[in-house]
Amino acid sequence: MTSNTLLRAARRTFIAGTTALIVGALAVPSFVTPSVAADGPPSVADLAQGLLGAVVNISTSQTVKGTEGPGAVPMPQLPEGSPFQDFFDDFFKNRPGDQGNRSQKVQSLGSGFVVDAEQGIVVTNNHVIADADDIEVNFSDGVTLKATLVGTDTKTDVAVLKVDPKGHKLTAVKFGDSSKMRVGDWVMAIGNPFGLGGTVTVGIVSARNRDINSGPYDDFIQTDAAINRGNSGGPLFNSVGEVIGINTAIISPSGGSIGIGFSIPAQLASGVVDQLRQFGETRRGWLGVRIQPVTDDIAESLGMATAKGALVAGVIKGGPVDNGTILAGDVIIKFDGRDVIEMRDLPRVVAESTVGKAVDVVIVRKGVEQTVKVTLGRLEDGEKLASGEDGNTDQDNGDKAPAVSTASVLGMTVGELNDETRTKFGIAADVSGVVITGVAKDSAAAERGIQAGEVITEIAQESVATPKDVMDRIGALKEQGRKNALLMLASKTGELRFVTIRMD
Repeated sequence: MTSNTLLRAARRTFIAGTTALIVGALAVPSFVTPSVAADGPPSVADLAQGLLGAVVNISTSQTVKGTEGPGAVPMPQLPEGSPFQDFFDDFFKNRPGDQGNRSQKVQSLGSGFVVDAEQGIVVTNNHVIADADDIEVNFSDGVTLKATLVGTDTKTDVAVLKVDPKGHKLTAVKFGDSSKMRVGDWVMAIGNPFGLGGTVTVGIVSARNRDINSGPYDDFIQTDAAINRGNSGGPLFNSVGEVIGINTAIISPSGGSIGIGFSIPAQLASGVVDQLRQFGETRRGWLGVRIQPVTDDIAESLGMATAKGALVAGVIKGGPVDNGTILAGDVIIKFDGRDVIEMRDLPRVVAESTVGKAVDVVIVRKGVEQTVKVTLGRLEDGEKLASGEDGNTDQDNGDKAPAVSTASVLGMTVGELNDETRTKFGIAADVSGVVITGVAKDSAAAERGIQAGEVITEIAQESVATPKDVMDRIGALKEQGRKNALLMLASKTGELRFVTIRMD
């Protein structure tokens, strides 16, 4: 073999080796197995075809009164007696079609789905049909039916509509168990984005239990299935065609989908739909307490190993537990067999419970875990009762502080709560404790937002009535090696909250 022949063979070997390296670099990594790719359905056509008929478009119209139409040029404000007054009157007030204080029709579009074909029940978002004068339901085959409003719930943004089932053959879908959905499970969204009609998108459950501060029961399913304007009220399906969510919100700086959408879980929505169908309104359970989060500092002050549960900051007078069953300072860690991990868990599980039901509530009181039995009231009645407690108004009838016994502790000046201090700070007659008359700037108390006029009612779950009581309790906590003091504070009107203050 000549030297040229050897060189050509070496080149072929090098090129072949390089090609193998390149192909190897583009190959699927060894940790990605074919079974992972097979988890995604090769086609969702059959599933979508069976569901499209149950998903509807919701169109609404509303009459809005105004002096000017959209995009109209407003009439300029001229000085009295201006020679141009007649000219502008003719131009602005006598334009074709202008009838002065005219009205205009505003239309909006959304989505929904049929849950009962025999009764003609359609579910959508409350914000889709809010303030509408006319509501129409448009089906995938082009049929349009007038809809009447059965009931709405602003707290969960759910609305129930009814159409005449004799006017069209309806196809219904059912709610599934959203609690079984896991992050990574496949989901399908069908809706009416930008008024385009039945549109199918597929994605996964990106996250669960999302709180986006839209309401008291936030527990959204997050998905990357494309959801856009007009998808609101449409269903989010699992892989077997059950509704596990109602699409209701997106995060998007542009108004279009960026893969972050939120759905009301079926576990929450289905109960609301049932109540709206049965009563035309919601009937939620009510415990009758005001709560706040259990922070690490509060947990330490209460002798709890971990920060969990909901801290009872106050008990509403006339409520279900205004009999001493649950007290301010208790921490609720379990309700009717369901764990309360965070404060926001409690309102949701209570609201989902039946009015009048007797439930077991596990609390931590002064470091001791115990179970109490509570019979629930109705939230809608409780809201009226709670609002009636805010009847006192603040007063300020003097600039000079009264001559009372005072003490300085933890950056606060505290004094006796008597007629003079009640008058000065406008404190209600039923509030008891030790009044805070001043708070030092840049102190630990100031960092916690404590203000003059608030009243210390308890320290470390022990009542205080005099400045000396405050000093003694703080001293005792320091002797015990505590780093924080847990204070129960009352506002001027008696509303309670808990605050921890560093004692270093």
